[in-house]
Amino acid sequence: MSAEATNPEAAPTDVTVRRRGRARIDLRRLGRAALLNATAGPAPRDRLPDAIGHVAEAHRAHHPEADLTVLGRAYVLAESSHRGQFRKSGEPYITHPLAVTLILAELGAETTTLTASLLHDTVEDTEVTLDQVRREFGDEVAYLVDGVTKVEKIDYGAAAEPETFRKMLVATGSDVRVMSIKLADRLHNMRTLGVMRPEKQARIARVTRDVLIPLAERLGVQALKAELEDLVFAILHPEEYETTRALVADHPGAAEELGAVAEQVTAVLREAGIGAEVLVRPRHFVSVHRVRLKRGELRGCDFGRLLVLVAEDADCYGVLGELHTCFTPVVSEFKDFIAAPKFNLYQSLHTAIAAPDGAVAEVLIRTHRMHKVAEAGVVALGNPHVGQEPDGTAPAAGLPPAEDGERVDPTRPGWLSRLLAWQQSAPDPDTFWTSLRADLAEDDEITVFHADGGAPGTISLPAGASCVDAAYAQHGEAAHACLGARVNGRLAPLSTVLGDGDTVQLLLAQDAVSGPSPEWLDHARTPAARIAITGWLRAHPESAAPPAPTDPRPQPSVPADRRSGAELHADLDGEPPAAVRPAGCCTPVPPDEITGFRVRGGSVTVHRARCSAVDTMRGLGREPVTVRWGDTARGRVTLVAESFGRPGLLADLTEAIATFGAAVVSANVEPPTEQRVRHTYTLQLPDAAGLAALMKAMRDVPGVYDVSRARHSRGTG
Repeated sequence: MSAEATNPEAAPTDVTVRRRGRARIDLRRLGRAALLNATAGPAPRDRLPDAIGHVAEAHRAHHPEADLTVLGRAYVLAESSHRGQFRKSGEPYITHPLAVTLILAELGAETTTLTASLLHDTVEDTEVTLDQVRREFGDEVAYLVDGVTKVEKIDYGAAAEPETFRKMLVATGSDVRVMSIKLADRLHNMRTLGVMRPEKQARIARVTRDVLIPLAERLGVQALKAELEDLVFAILHPEEYETTRALVADHPGAAEELGAVAEQVTAVLREAGIGAEVLVRPRHFVSVHRVRLKRGELRGCDFGRLLVLVAEDADCYGVLGELHTCFTPVVSEFKDFIAAPKFNLYQSLHTAIAAPDGAVAEVLIRTHRMHKVAEAGVVALGNPHVGQEPDGTAPAAGLPPAEDGERVDPTRPGWLSRLLAWQQSAPDPDTFWTSLRADLAEDDEITVFHADGGAPGTISLPAGASCVDAAYAQHGEAAHACLGARVNGRLAPLSTVLGDGDTVQLLLAQDAVSGPSPEWLDHARTPAARIAITGWLRAHPESAAPPAPTDPRPQPSVPADRRSGAELHADLDGEPPAAVRPAGCCTPVPPDEITGFRVRGGSVTVHRARCSAVDTMRGLGREPVTVRWGDTARGRVTLVAESFGRPGLLADLTEAIATFGAAVVSANVEPPTEQRVRHTYTLQLPDAAGLAALMKAMRDVPGVYDVSRARHSRGTG
């Protein structure tokens, strides 16, 4: 989307020769045709300009009934508006939108996407306005063009790039075709990156690696992702790329070895009466590199895989049965992505078989429809709007049925919805950019089930997510009050890492003073959770303990709030602290080893010595204040018992408390919620050292699933 793209002859990778020969020839043809069109004047109204003939041919291959008139009009506007602009290679600039449109046409994009692709740089780089595009081509085309148009650098400065991606992602939330155009645009620019300065090549390649390639993966556009990976590999890792290129060159017979196995597979399936097409699929360079790192020395069959295409879903399992019967299967390589599709729409059966000569070949089994979606992802799904395509054809195979005039977007329920939600909480461009890269760095997604006081549902999370992430994904900022969770029916800490298919029940406190501790950040994987936790800690300095100015004058020893049972000791003369209180994150009681930190307002907050907040505050440069339990301190503590309601529960808990000689200062039993009851006891212990044993005895009461120290509100002892 920039006039900075360069000479395709200087593209930095031999993949150009192996995989993009056709694209290079087309680009030369585009340049010649564009020049001829510019000098010959507009084409007659009843035929298309020669320059988009190959685009029309590719489009008709997927959409035989498409009306190409609108493509002709879009080309005429794009060519006339870009006339006089040239790429650094010297080619007319129109060759870029033509090449981007060809990429999308070959993937099977519908007419509206191709129209917008031809026009995608006009509003950004020419005098054409968005209103003009809307008047001539309609709201959908205008929306797509606006979605891929960069924000003005003069307005955003260094934040222009992250804000441009934010704008594109928000637009993608309503129409995934926006990102399809961006991916094709980046692919063509990466193909023609060769004459850029090395540092600029590296910068563009890093953004492509960190943002565009993960987006291509999530949108399921494997054809674009594979080529982008190879182009980035060549720029950022030239030595490893050259090693891999040489490795491929040293195994010219790999295709023949795989071909021999393919012939055996074809014969087996023919004898079984299963109609199938068996193809050899060479691995792209990055895939070869990954396999080499995993397996060490490679054999011929490791340089590619077999692809078996059939007509129906049931045939996939028929093929699998024949292969596992007639060959030796490698059981560890079997995966069923038909019964459980990946989050990016991908469906296939994966297996590996050993031929009689010992060669092991990986096999992908899928229907023709699955193959189209596997290669083109959301591009293959056509127009996300309901009804027919603008060209009159039905929506592409694989598109879910539409209901009640709503948009149909199969990617929206998962990662995209999550991304769109947390980006609203990250107004700072640097936070957004960092969080976006971190979010996209997650390679897979899991689904967990929940039923917390409402209808059962599912949450999509990145692999490695914890109960903390689930809490914020489900409850938003209300998750600040989360106390724990039950995972698959068992009580579990919030740090528990969730697996695909787990059931999670999140336990929330009922009081408004609860909040996350700094250690939650150690367990949060999603930007939504991290941003929410960080925001709460900043707003509650007594928990987050941010740096605060301290009075340089020595402080005298003063008695503390007796309810806390703590006493502050410091040197000479000055103002006493406003208050001394136990920290809400760890609620220390005698005989806990303690330390204190001065917070805003001059008060001192007392933590257990091993509280994670202590390390956080020391890391922030905070100096500890010496505190100790006063001579009159007694073991007063507030405990919360979470339990399932049953007759006699209160009596049993009271008996357990009395057994340890603890006096009940106050007690509160909240009304049952979803058959769960919350008891809060303030107790005076005869010996504070017996607290752990008392809590264990309370947990042993039937029906009680957790006992914890209560959080204290700010400003209390």
